[in-house]
Amino acid sequence: MNRSIRTTVIILVLIVVLVFGFAIVRQAWVDQQTASAPAPDLSALHTYVYDQGRPLADYTLTDEHGKTATVQDLKGHWTFAFIGYTRCPDVCPTILSTLQDTKARLPAAIPQPSVLMVSADPERDTPAALNRYLGYFGPDFHGLTGDVTTLRALAKSLNGDFSRREDSEGLVQVDHSAHLALIDPDGRMIAVLQPPHEPDTLVQAYTRVYQWARQQQFRPGDPAN
Repeated sequence: MNRSIRTTVIILVLIVVLVFGFAIVRQAWVDQQTASAPAPDLSALHTYVYDQGRPLADYTLTDEHGKTATVQDLKGHWTFAFIGYTRCPDVCPTILSTLQDTKARLPAAIPQPSVLMVSADPERDTPAALNRYLGYFGPDFHGLTGDVTTLRALAKSLNGDFSRREDSEGLVQVDHSAHLALIDPDGRMIAVLQPPHEPDTLVQAYTRVYQWARQQQFRPGDPAN
């Protein structure tokens, strides 16, 4: 093989190596850019964020308008969910008022979340009672009532629980969890927010989770971006 042919072969080999090397480096860069970012650490805001949304228990219940409600109703929008009841003397009205204030403080660029109260006292929380109670706080405040077993399964999938008992005087006492669960537009629980609940803290936590979730949906290199 003469020198010119040898030189040509060497040049062609180098070109092939460079092309493959560029492709490998480019793919590595794309993989790095499109990799899911870890969930933000919001412990300072009393909030735990899941790397992957957690599915909720499937359910068929009744909403505050007496209509059938399922987990499909939670899709397409953000929701703050909690466990409560209409005759709650302190915790529930405080949570609802705080969420009402939180919604009013959200920046215009952040989607308004709905609020969902899962009844811990379905025997007394009729649809009419829920509608009357939650309607005071706004049109985006909703409630679920119905079969106690189904409600408890839903509550547990929200990392919560409740119990109903009668005290020594025959009065009904209801105990329930007091945290908030943030549900994403796919109908999955994406974060848990522990008390104490303050409007400014909730605004910060919700905004951070929303921005992080949006980044996961539209990552660099995603054709939808």
